[in-house]
Amino acid sequence: MYSEKFQQSIAAVEAAREKNIALEPERMTAKQKEDLLAEFHPDYKQNEFSVLKAGPNKGEKVPHELAEMLQAHSRITKDCVDLSNPDYETDVLIIGGGGAGSSAAIEAHEAGADVMIVTKLRIGDANTMMAEGGIQAADKPNDSPAIHFVDAFGGGHFAAKKELLRKLVCDAPEAIQWLSNLGVEFDKDAEGTMVTTHGGGTSRKRMHAAKDYSGAEIMRTLRDEVLNRGIPVVDFTAAIELILDKDGKAAGAVLMNMETKELLVAKAKTVIIATGGAGRMHYQGFPTSNHYGATADGLVLGYRVGAKLLYAETLQYHPTGVAHPEQIFGALVTEKVRSLGAKLVNVNGEVFMHPLETRDVAAASIIRECSARGNGVETGNGLGVWLDTPMIEKIGGEGTIEKRIPAMMRMFEKYGIDIRKEPILVYPTLHYQNGGLDITEDGMTTNVENLFVAGEAVGGIHGRNRLMGNSLLDIIVFGRSAGIHAAAKAKDTTVGELTLDHIDAFEAELEAVGIKTDAVSPKLLPDYTRKN
Repeated sequence: MYSEKFQQSIAAVEAAREKNIALEPERMTAKQKEDLLAEFHPDYKQNEFSVLKAGPNKGEKVPHELAEMLQAHSRITKDCVDLSNPDYETDVLIIGGGGAGSSAAIEAHEAGADVMIVTKLRIGDANTMMAEGGIQAADKPNDSPAIHFVDAFGGGHFAAKKELLRKLVCDAPEAIQWLSNLGVEFDKDAEGTMVTTHGGGTSRKRMHAAKDYSGAEIMRTLRDEVLNRGIPVVDFTAAIELILDKDGKAAGAVLMNMETKELLVAKAKTVIIATGGAGRMHYQGFPTSNHYGATADGLVLGYRVGAKLLYAETLQYHPTGVAHPEQIFGALVTEKVRSLGAKLVNVNGEVFMHPLETRDVAAASIIRECSARGNGVETGNGLGVWLDTPMIEKIGGEGTIEKRIPAMMRMFEKYGIDIRKEPILVYPTLHYQNGGLDITEDGMTTNVENLFVAGEAVGGIHGRNRLMGNSLLDIIVFGRSAGIHAAAKAKDTTVGELTLDHIDAFEAELEAVGIKTDAVSPKLLPDYTRKN
Protein backbone atom coordinates (compact mmCIF):
# COMPACT_ATOMS: atom_id res chain seq x y z
CA MET A 1 0.00 0.00 0.00
CA TYR A 2 3.02 2.31 0.47
CA SER A 3 5.28 3.75 -2.25
CA GLU A 4 8.87 2.58 -2.52
CA LYS A 5 10.15 5.93 -1.23
CA PHE A 6 7.77 5.72 1.72
CA GLN A 7 9.00 2.23 2.60
CA GLN A 8 12.62 3.35 2.27
CA SER A 9 11.96 6.10 4.78
CA ILE A 10 10.43 3.65 7.29
CA ALA A 11 13.47 1.40 6.80
CA ALA A 12 15.79 4.36 7.52
CA VAL A 13 13.91 5.12 10.75
CA GLU A 14 14.10 1.49 11.85
CA ALA A 15 17.81 1.23 11.02
CA ALA A 16 18.64 4.34 13.06
CA ARG A 17 16.35 3.55 16.02
CA GLU A 18 18.95 2.13 18.43
CA LYS A 19 21.32 5.03 17.75
CA ASN A 20 18.50 7.58 18.04
CA ILE A 21 17.30 6.23 21.39
CA ALA A 22 20.73 6.97 22.88
CA LEU A 23 20.96 10.36 21.14
CA GLU A 24 20.52 13.40 23.37
CA PRO A 25 19.59 16.33 21.10
CA GLU A 26 20.68 19.74 22.35
CA ARG A 27 18.12 22.27 23.50
CA MET A 28 17.92 25.39 21.37
CA THR A 29 19.22 28.69 22.69
CA ALA A 30 16.80 31.56 23.22
CA LYS A 31 18.14 33.27 20.08
CA GLN A 32 17.75 30.11 17.99
CA LYS A 33 14.15 29.78 19.15
CA GLU A 34 13.36 33.41 18.35
CA ASP A 35 14.80 33.12 14.84
CA LEU A 36 13.03 29.81 14.20
CA LEU A 37 9.63 31.13 15.30
CA ALA A 38 9.98 34.36 13.34
CA GLU A 39 10.65 32.45 10.11
CA PHE A 40 8.43 29.39 10.38
CA HIS A 41 5.66 29.68 13.00
CA PRO A 42 2.22 30.52 11.54
CA ASP A 43 1.64 33.30 14.10
CA TYR A 44 4.49 35.27 12.51
CA LYS A 45 3.13 35.27 8.95
CA GLN A 46 2.08 38.91 8.66
CA ASN A 47 0.01 38.41 5.50
CA GLU A 48 -2.31 36.03 7.38
CA PHE A 49 -3.66 38.75 9.67
CA SER A 50 -6.06 41.69 9.40
CA VAL A 51 -6.06 44.90 11.40
CA LEU A 52 -9.37 45.43 13.18
CA LYS A 53 -11.19 48.63 12.23
CA ALA A 54 -14.07 48.42 14.73
CA GLY A 55 -14.63 47.41 18.31
CA PRO A 56 -12.57 47.67 21.50
CA ASN A 57 -9.43 46.23 19.87
CA LYS A 58 -9.44 48.35 16.73
CA GLY A 59 -5.93 48.89 15.43
CA GLU A 60 -4.80 45.44 16.54
CA LYS A 61 -4.28 42.42 14.29
CA VAL A 62 -6.09 39.09 14.38
CA PRO A 63 -6.32 36.20 11.88
CA HIS A 64 -8.34 37.05 8.76
CA GLU A 65 -10.99 34.46 9.61
CA LEU A 66 -11.49 35.84 13.13
CA ALA A 67 -11.54 39.45 11.92
CA GLU A 68 -14.42 38.58 9.60
CA MET A 69 -16.46 37.18 12.53
CA LEU A 70 -15.60 39.98 14.96
CA GLN A 71 -16.63 42.61 12.40
CA ALA A 72 -19.72 40.82 11.10
CA HIS A 73 -23.41 41.59 11.50
CA SER A 74 -25.39 40.14 14.37
CA ARG A 75 -27.67 37.21 13.58
CA ILE A 76 -30.59 39.21 14.97
CA THR A 77 -31.98 42.73 15.25
CA LYS A 78 -32.64 44.30 18.62
CA ASP A 79 -36.42 44.09 18.15
CA CYS A 80 -36.71 40.43 17.14
CA VAL A 81 -37.32 39.12 20.69
CA ASP A 82 -39.45 40.28 23.62
CA LEU A 83 -36.96 41.07 26.37
CA SER A 84 -39.74 41.89 28.83
CA ASN A 85 -40.95 38.29 28.87
CA PRO A 86 -37.89 36.03 29.25
CA ASP A 87 -38.16 32.29 28.67
CA TYR A 88 -35.60 31.58 31.39
CA GLU A 89 -34.52 33.43 34.53
CA THR A 90 -31.54 32.46 36.63
CA ASP A 91 -28.84 33.91 38.85
CA VAL A 92 -25.87 32.62 36.85
CA LEU A 93 -26.14 31.83 33.14
CA ILE A 94 -23.27 29.71 31.84
CA ILE A 95 -22.69 29.59 28.09
CA GLY A 96 -20.82 26.39 27.26
CA GLY A 97 -20.94 22.83 28.55
CA GLY A 98 -17.29 21.80 28.63
CA GLY A 99 -14.89 21.51 31.53
CA ALA A 100 -14.81 25.22 32.38
CA GLY A 101 -18.58 25.66 32.20
CA SER A 102 -19.23 22.54 34.24
CA SER A 103 -16.68 23.51 36.90
CA ALA A 104 -18.27 26.96 37.12
CA ALA A 105 -21.75 25.47 37.40
CA ILE A 106 -20.74 23.12 40.22
CA GLU A 107 -19.14 25.89 42.30
CA ALA A 108 -21.91 28.43 41.65
CA HIS A 109 -24.47 25.82 42.67
CA GLU A 110 -22.40 24.97 45.75
CA ALA A 111 -22.52 28.68 46.65
CA GLY A 112 -26.32 28.58 46.62
CA ALA A 113 -27.00 30.31 43.29
CA ASP A 114 -29.59 29.28 40.73
CA VAL A 115 -27.54 28.13 37.75
CA MET A 116 -28.29 27.20 34.16
CA ILE A 117 -26.00 25.88 31.43
CA VAL A 118 -26.77 26.44 27.76
CA THR A 119 -24.65 24.66 25.16
CA LYS A 120 -24.99 24.51 21.39
CA LEU A 121 -24.22 20.79 21.27
CA ARG A 122 -24.43 18.54 24.35
CA ILE A 123 -22.79 18.87 27.74
CA GLY A 124 -19.35 17.39 27.31
CA ASP A 125 -19.10 18.06 23.57
CA ALA A 126 -16.01 20.17 24.10
CA ASN A 127 -12.26 20.38 23.68
CA THR A 128 -11.99 19.10 27.25
CA MET A 129 -12.97 15.68 25.92
CA MET A 130 -10.19 15.84 23.34
CA ALA A 131 -7.38 16.50 25.83
CA GLU A 132 -5.18 13.47 26.27
CA GLY A 133 -1.83 14.02 27.97
CA GLY A 134 -2.66 15.31 31.42
CA ILE A 135 -3.00 18.21 33.83
CA GLN A 136 -0.15 20.04 35.53
CA ALA A 137 0.16 20.67 39.28
CA ALA A 138 3.24 21.19 41.43
CA ASP A 139 2.35 18.83 44.27
CA LYS A 140 5.53 16.74 44.62
CA PRO A 141 8.35 17.37 47.16
CA ASN A 142 10.86 18.47 44.49
CA ASP A 143 8.46 20.96 42.91
CA SER A 144 6.61 24.14 43.82
CA PRO A 145 4.10 26.61 42.34
CA ALA A 146 7.01 29.05 41.97
CA ILE A 147 8.91 26.63 39.71
CA HIS A 148 5.67 25.91 37.80
CA PHE A 149 5.24 29.68 37.35
CA VAL A 150 8.76 30.10 35.95
CA ASP A 151 8.27 27.24 33.46
CA ALA A 152 4.92 28.56 32.25
CA PHE A 153 5.95 32.22 32.18
CA GLY A 154 9.01 31.47 30.06
CA GLY A 155 7.08 29.05 27.85
CA GLY A 156 4.55 31.81 27.19
CA HIS A 157 7.29 34.24 26.09
CA PHE A 158 7.02 36.19 29.36
CA ALA A 159 3.70 37.65 28.20
CA ALA A 160 1.20 36.08 30.63
CA LYS A 161 -0.72 38.34 32.99
CA LYS A 162 1.22 37.59 36.14
CA GLU A 163 -1.77 37.69 38.47
CA LEU A 164 -3.61 35.14 36.34
CA LEU A 165 -0.65 32.81 36.00
CA ARG A 166 0.05 33.10 39.72
CA LYS A 167 -3.50 32.01 40.46
CA LEU A 168 -3.21 29.14 37.98
CA VAL A 169 -0.11 27.62 39.56
CA CYS A 170 -0.98 28.34 43.20
CA ASP A 171 -4.48 26.83 42.92
CA ALA A 172 -3.25 23.81 40.94
CA PRO A 173 -2.63 21.33 43.79
CA GLU A 174 -6.08 22.02 45.25
CA ALA A 175 -7.61 21.59 41.77
CA ILE A 176 -6.12 18.09 41.54
CA GLN A 177 -7.45 17.26 45.00
CA TRP A 178 -10.90 18.62 44.08
CA LEU A 179 -11.03 16.48 40.94
CA SER A 180 -9.82 13.42 42.82
CA ASN A 181 -12.49 13.92 45.48
CA LEU A 182 -15.14 14.17 42.75
CA GLY A 183 -13.99 10.82 41.40
CA VAL A 184 -11.40 11.37 38.67
CA GLU A 185 -9.26 8.25 38.37
CA PHE A 186 -5.73 9.57 38.01
CA ASP A 187 -2.88 7.13 37.31
CA LYS A 188 -1.30 5.92 40.56
CA ASP A 189 1.54 3.63 41.52
CA ALA A 190 1.26 0.54 43.73
CA GLU A 191 1.40 2.71 46.87
CA GLY A 192 -1.44 4.94 45.66
CA THR A 193 0.75 7.94 44.81
CA MET A 194 -0.22 9.81 41.66
CA VAL A 195 2.16 9.15 38.76
CA THR A 196 3.59 12.30 37.17
CA THR A 197 5.60 12.81 33.98
CA HIS A 198 7.34 15.59 32.06
CA GLY A 199 5.76 17.68 29.34
CA GLY A 200 7.31 20.07 26.82
CA GLY A 201 8.89 23.01 28.66
CA THR A 202 8.53 21.54 32.17
CA SER A 203 11.54 21.33 34.49
CA ARG A 204 9.79 18.91 36.85
CA LYS A 205 7.55 15.89 36.44
CA ARG A 206 4.17 17.43 37.30
CA MET A 207 1.85 16.00 34.61
CA HIS A 208 -1.03 14.06 36.23
CA ALA A 209 -2.88 11.82 33.80
CA ALA A 210 -5.57 9.23 33.39
CA LYS A 211 -3.88 7.02 30.78
CA ASP A 212 -4.11 9.08 27.55
CA TYR A 213 -7.74 10.10 27.95
CA SER A 214 -7.30 12.55 30.82
CA GLY A 215 -9.75 15.11 29.46
CA ALA A 216 -12.45 12.51 28.85
CA GLU A 217 -12.05 11.20 32.40
CA ILE A 218 -12.25 14.71 33.85
CA MET A 219 -15.25 15.60 31.69
CA ARG A 220 -17.03 12.37 32.63
CA THR A 221 -16.67 13.24 36.30
CA LEU A 222 -17.71 16.88 35.94
CA ARG A 223 -20.72 16.01 33.77
CA ASP A 224 -21.90 13.43 36.31
CA GLU A 225 -21.59 15.98 39.10
CA VAL A 226 -23.57 18.61 37.17
CA LEU A 227 -26.35 16.14 36.37
CA ASN A 228 -26.39 14.63 39.88
CA ARG A 229 -26.86 18.10 41.34
CA GLY A 230 -29.85 18.67 39.08
CA ILE A 231 -28.35 21.75 37.45
CA PRO A 232 -30.48 22.58 34.38
CA VAL A 233 -28.67 21.99 31.09
CA VAL A 234 -30.23 23.23 27.86
CA ASP A 235 -28.59 21.22 25.08
CA PHE A 236 -28.50 22.06 21.36
CA THR A 237 -29.12 25.72 22.18
CA ALA A 238 -26.59 28.38 21.20
CA ALA A 239 -26.14 31.83 22.62
CA ILE A 240 -26.17 34.15 19.62
CA GLU A 241 -26.15 37.53 21.38
CA LEU A 242 -25.48 38.78 24.89
CA ILE A 243 -28.04 40.98 26.61
CA LEU A 244 -27.06 44.01 28.67
CA ASP A 245 -29.18 45.97 31.10
CA LYS A 246 -29.63 49.73 30.87
CA ASP A 247 -26.54 50.24 33.05
CA GLY A 248 -24.35 48.28 30.63
CA LYS A 249 -24.03 45.17 32.79
CA ALA A 250 -24.27 41.66 31.36
CA ALA A 251 -27.79 40.44 32.05
CA GLY A 252 -28.44 37.35 29.93
CA ALA A 253 -28.39 36.12 26.36
CA VAL A 254 -30.54 35.55 23.31
CA LEU A 255 -30.55 31.84 22.58
CA MET A 256 -31.28 29.91 19.41
CA ASN A 257 -32.48 26.33 19.30
CA MET A 258 -30.02 24.66 16.90
CA GLU A 259 -32.69 22.36 15.46
CA THR A 260 -35.79 24.55 15.20
CA LYS A 261 -34.03 27.98 15.05
CA GLU A 262 -36.51 29.25 17.67
CA LEU A 263 -35.24 32.32 19.53
CA LEU A 264 -35.40 32.39 23.34
CA VAL A 265 -34.46 34.91 26.01
CA ALA A 266 -32.47 34.01 29.11
CA LYS A 267 -32.31 36.67 31.84
CA ALA A 268 -29.53 36.43 34.42
CA LYS A 269 -27.81 38.44 37.11
CA THR A 270 -24.38 37.32 35.90
CA VAL A 271 -23.15 35.57 32.76
CA ILE A 272 -20.17 33.25 32.31
CA ILE A 273 -18.73 32.69 28.82
CA ALA A 274 -17.17 29.22 28.65
CA THR A 275 -17.46 28.57 24.92
CA GLY A 276 -14.00 27.11 24.33
CA GLY A 277 -11.72 27.49 21.33
CA ALA A 278 -11.54 28.23 17.63
CA GLY A 279 -9.93 25.31 15.82
CA ARG A 280 -12.89 24.86 13.47
CA MET A 281 -12.14 28.29 12.03
CA HIS A 282 -9.21 26.50 10.32
CA TYR A 283 -6.91 29.51 10.42
CA GLN A 284 -4.46 29.50 7.50
CA GLY A 285 -6.08 26.30 6.24
CA PHE A 286 -4.66 24.13 9.02
CA PRO A 287 -6.42 20.95 10.13
CA THR A 288 -7.55 20.89 13.74
CA SER A 289 -7.69 18.63 16.76
CA ASN A 290 -10.73 20.53 18.08
CA HIS A 291 -14.29 19.34 18.51
CA TYR A 292 -16.97 20.26 15.98
CA GLY A 293 -18.29 23.33 17.76
CA ALA A 294 -15.01 25.21 18.33
CA THR A 295 -15.74 28.37 16.33
CA ALA A 296 -14.70 31.28 18.62
CA ASP A 297 -18.30 32.11 19.60
CA GLY A 298 -17.41 33.54 23.01
CA LEU A 299 -14.90 35.97 21.57
CA VAL A 300 -17.50 37.29 19.13
CA LEU A 301 -20.25 37.60 21.75
CA GLY A 302 -18.00 39.40 24.21
CA TYR A 303 -16.43 41.66 21.60
CA ARG A 304 -19.75 42.96 20.32
CA VAL A 305 -20.78 44.17 23.80
CA GLY A 306 -17.42 45.86 24.30
CA ALA A 307 -15.26 43.28 26.06
CA LYS A 308 -11.59 43.57 25.11
CA LEU A 309 -9.49 40.77 23.66
CA LEU A 310 -5.93 39.97 24.69
CA TYR A 311 -3.39 38.20 22.43
CA ALA A 312 -6.11 37.25 19.95
CA GLU A 313 -3.44 37.00 17.26
CA THR A 314 -1.78 34.02 18.95
CA LEU A 315 -2.79 30.43 18.32
CA GLN A 316 -1.21 27.16 19.30
CA TYR A 317 -0.40 24.69 16.57
CA HIS A 318 0.16 21.39 18.33
CA PRO A 319 3.30 19.95 16.77
CA THR A 320 2.00 16.40 16.50
CA GLY A 321 -1.30 16.16 14.70
CA VAL A 322 -1.95 13.04 12.63
CA ALA A 323 -0.61 13.44 9.08
CA HIS A 324 -1.56 9.91 7.97
CA PRO A 325 -3.97 8.14 7.54
CA GLU A 326 -6.28 10.78 6.09
CA GLN A 327 -9.35 9.47 7.97
CA ILE A 328 -7.94 10.99 11.19
CA PHE A 329 -6.00 13.85 9.58
CA GLY A 330 -5.33 16.55 12.18
CA ALA A 331 -6.31 14.43 15.20
CA LEU A 332 -4.18 14.95 18.28
CA VAL A 333 -1.16 12.78 19.03
CA THR A 334 -0.60 13.63 22.67
CA GLU A 335 2.68 15.14 23.83
CA LYS A 336 2.75 12.28 26.32
CA VAL A 337 4.00 10.07 23.46
CA ARG A 338 7.19 12.16 23.45
CA SER A 339 7.41 12.34 27.23
CA LEU A 340 7.44 8.52 27.23
CA GLY A 341 10.46 8.49 24.92
CA ALA A 342 9.38 8.75 21.27
CA LYS A 343 11.45 11.18 19.18
CA LEU A 344 10.71 13.17 16.05
CA VAL A 345 12.59 11.86 13.03
CA ASN A 346 12.79 13.11 9.44
CA VAL A 347 12.51 11.24 6.13
CA ASN A 348 16.16 10.13 6.40
CA GLY A 349 15.80 8.67 9.89
CA GLU A 350 17.52 11.65 11.55
CA VAL A 351 16.43 13.16 14.89
CA PHE A 352 16.21 16.89 14.19
CA MET A 353 15.13 18.45 17.51
CA HIS A 354 14.85 17.82 21.23
CA PRO A 355 11.54 15.96 21.73
CA LEU A 356 10.35 18.15 24.61
CA GLU A 357 10.81 21.68 23.32
CA THR A 358 7.79 23.93 23.88
CA ARG A 359 4.92 23.42 21.46
CA ASP A 360 5.49 26.52 19.35
CA VAL A 361 9.18 25.71 18.91
CA ALA A 362 8.42 22.05 18.10
CA ALA A 363 5.75 23.01 15.56
CA ALA A 364 8.05 25.52 13.85
CA SER A 365 10.86 22.93 13.78
CA ILE A 366 8.64 20.42 12.00
CA ILE A 367 7.46 23.03 9.49
CA ARG A 368 11.09 24.00 8.82
CA GLU A 369 12.11 20.37 8.36
CA CYS A 370 9.35 19.82 5.81
CA SER A 371 9.64 23.11 3.93
CA ALA A 372 13.07 24.76 4.07
CA ARG A 373 15.11 21.60 4.55
CA GLY A 374 13.10 19.30 2.28
CA ASN A 375 13.21 16.47 4.79
CA GLY A 376 9.48 15.80 5.10
CA VAL A 377 7.75 12.54 4.27
CA GLU A 378 5.16 12.68 1.47
CA THR A 379 1.94 11.28 2.93
CA GLY A 380 -0.37 11.59 -0.06
CA ASN A 381 -2.14 14.37 1.83
CA GLY A 382 0.82 16.70 2.28
CA LEU A 383 4.04 16.34 4.27
CA GLY A 384 4.87 15.03 7.70
CA VAL A 385 7.68 13.72 9.90
CA TRP A 386 7.96 10.48 11.83
CA LEU A 387 7.21 10.14 15.52
CA ASP A 388 9.10 6.97 16.35
CA THR A 389 6.68 5.33 18.81
CA PRO A 390 8.43 1.90 18.94
CA MET A 391 11.14 3.68 20.96
CA ILE A 392 8.69 3.73 23.87
CA GLU A 393 8.60 -0.06 24.14
CA LYS A 394 12.39 -0.30 23.87
CA ILE A 395 12.83 2.24 26.67
CA GLY A 396 9.96 1.31 28.98
CA GLY A 397 9.60 -2.35 28.14
CA GLU A 398 6.97 -4.37 26.31
CA GLY A 399 3.43 -3.34 27.22
CA THR A 400 4.26 0.29 28.03
CA ILE A 401 2.22 1.69 25.14
CA GLU A 402 -0.86 -0.37 25.96
CA LYS A 403 -0.59 0.63 29.61
CA ARG A 404 0.17 4.35 29.23
CA ILE A 405 -1.39 5.41 25.89
CA PRO A 406 -4.06 2.79 25.09
CA ALA A 407 -6.45 5.17 23.33
CA MET A 408 -3.70 6.26 20.94
CA MET A 409 -2.84 2.64 20.21
CA ARG A 410 -6.48 1.82 19.45
CA MET A 411 -6.97 4.92 17.25
CA PHE A 412 -4.17 3.88 14.90
CA GLU A 413 -5.01 0.17 15.17
CA LYS A 414 -8.34 0.86 13.44
CA TYR A 415 -6.37 1.78 10.31
CA GLY A 416 -3.94 -1.14 10.41
CA ILE A 417 -1.06 0.69 12.10
CA ASP A 418 0.51 -0.90 15.19
CA ILE A 419 2.32 1.99 16.91
CA ARG A 420 4.25 -0.51 19.05
CA LYS A 421 6.04 -1.68 15.90
CA GLU A 422 5.65 1.17 13.37
CA PRO A 423 6.41 4.89 13.59
CA ILE A 424 3.56 7.32 12.90
CA LEU A 425 3.41 10.41 10.70
CA VAL A 426 2.68 13.81 12.25
CA TYR A 427 2.43 17.48 11.28
CA PRO A 428 1.25 20.56 13.24
CA THR A 429 -2.50 20.87 13.79
CA LEU A 430 -4.50 23.88 15.00
CA HIS A 431 -5.01 23.07 18.64
CA TYR A 432 -5.53 25.95 21.06
CA GLN A 433 -6.66 29.57 21.20
CA ASN A 434 -3.94 31.26 23.29
CA GLY A 435 -5.69 34.63 23.17
CA GLY A 436 -9.20 35.50 24.24
CA LEU A 437 -11.22 37.85 26.39
CA ASP A 438 -9.28 39.94 28.90
CA ILE A 439 -10.24 39.21 32.52
CA THR A 440 -9.32 40.26 36.03
CA GLU A 441 -8.21 37.74 38.66
CA ASP A 442 -11.81 37.03 39.71
CA GLY A 443 -12.71 36.04 36.13
CA MET A 444 -14.76 39.12 35.17
CA THR A 445 -14.01 40.92 31.92
CA THR A 446 -12.03 44.11 32.38
CA ASN A 447 -14.67 46.44 30.96
CA VAL A 448 -18.08 44.71 31.00
CA GLU A 449 -19.45 44.27 34.49
CA ASN A 450 -21.06 40.95 35.45
CA LEU A 451 -19.60 39.23 32.38
CA PHE A 452 -17.24 36.45 33.45
CA VAL A 453 -15.09 34.19 31.28
CA ALA A 454 -13.44 30.82 31.92
CA GLY A 455 -11.47 28.28 29.93
CA GLU A 456 -10.10 28.63 26.44
CA ALA A 457 -12.07 31.80 25.74
CA VAL A 458 -9.80 33.66 28.21
CA GLY A 459 -6.69 35.49 27.05
CA GLY A 460 -3.61 36.18 29.13
CA ILE A 461 -3.33 33.15 31.39
CA HIS A 462 -0.67 31.48 29.24
CA GLY A 463 0.82 34.46 27.47
CA ARG A 464 1.60 33.82 23.81
CA ASN A 465 2.13 30.07 24.07
CA ARG A 466 0.77 27.39 26.40
CA LEU A 467 2.56 24.47 27.97
CA MET A 468 1.06 20.99 27.87
CA GLY A 469 -1.26 20.27 30.78
CA ASN A 470 -1.97 23.89 31.67
CA SER A 471 -5.22 23.97 29.68
CA LEU A 472 -6.96 21.22 31.63
CA LEU A 473 -5.66 23.04 34.69
CA ASP A 474 -7.00 26.46 33.71
CA ILE A 475 -10.52 25.18 32.97
CA ILE A 476 -10.66 23.86 36.53
CA VAL A 477 -8.96 26.75 38.33
CA PHE A 478 -10.70 29.56 36.43
CA GLY A 479 -13.94 27.65 35.91
CA ARG A 480 -14.29 27.16 39.67
CA SER A 481 -13.25 30.76 40.32
CA ALA A 482 -15.73 32.18 37.81
CA GLY A 483 -18.53 30.13 39.36
CA ILE A 484 -17.70 31.29 42.88
CA HIS A 485 -17.36 34.97 41.99
CA ALA A 486 -20.32 35.06 39.60
CA ALA A 487 -22.53 33.55 42.31
CA ALA A 488 -21.30 36.10 44.85
CA LYS A 489 -21.84 38.99 42.42
CA ALA A 490 -25.33 37.75 41.63
CA LYS A 491 -26.33 38.11 45.29
CA ASP A 492 -25.63 41.85 45.13
CA THR A 493 -27.04 42.49 41.65
CA THR A 494 -30.37 43.93 40.68
CA VAL A 495 -30.92 43.61 36.95
CA GLY A 496 -32.12 46.75 35.22
CA GLU A 497 -34.18 47.02 32.06
CA LEU A 498 -32.88 44.58 29.43
CA THR A 499 -31.57 45.96 26.16
CA LEU A 500 -29.97 44.93 22.87
CA ASP A 501 -29.02 48.49 21.94
CA HIS A 502 -25.39 47.43 21.51
CA ILE A 503 -26.37 45.70 18.24
CA ASP A 504 -27.31 48.98 16.60
CA ALA A 505 -24.31 50.73 18.13
CA PHE A 506 -21.93 48.15 16.66
CA GLU A 507 -23.68 48.33 13.28
CA ALA A 508 -23.22 52.09 13.30
CA GLU A 509 -19.53 51.68 14.04
CA LEU A 510 -19.10 49.20 11.18
CA GLU A 511 -20.77 51.65 8.81
CA ALA A 512 -18.72 54.58 10.10
CA VAL A 513 -15.41 52.84 9.37
CA GLY A 514 -16.59 51.61 5.97
CA ILE A 515 -16.85 47.89 6.65
CA LYS A 516 -19.18 46.26 4.12
CA THR A 517 -19.77 42.56 4.69
CA ASP A 518 -22.39 39.87 4.21
CA ALA A 519 -21.01 37.83 7.12
CA VAL A 520 -23.03 37.19 10.25
CA SER A 521 -21.69 35.94 13.55
CA PRO A 522 -21.18 33.98 15.71
CA LYS A 523 -20.38 31.25 13.21
CA LEU A 524 -21.72 28.43 15.48
CA LEU A 525 -20.67 25.51 13.26
CA PRO A 526 -18.08 24.98 10.50
CA ASP A 527 -19.20 24.69 6.90
CA TYR A 528 -17.82 21.61 5.19
CA THR A 529 -20.13 21.62 2.19
CA ARG A 530 -18.30 21.03 -1.08
CA LYS A 531 -17.71 24.24 -3.00
CA ASN A 532 -17.86 24.24 -6.83
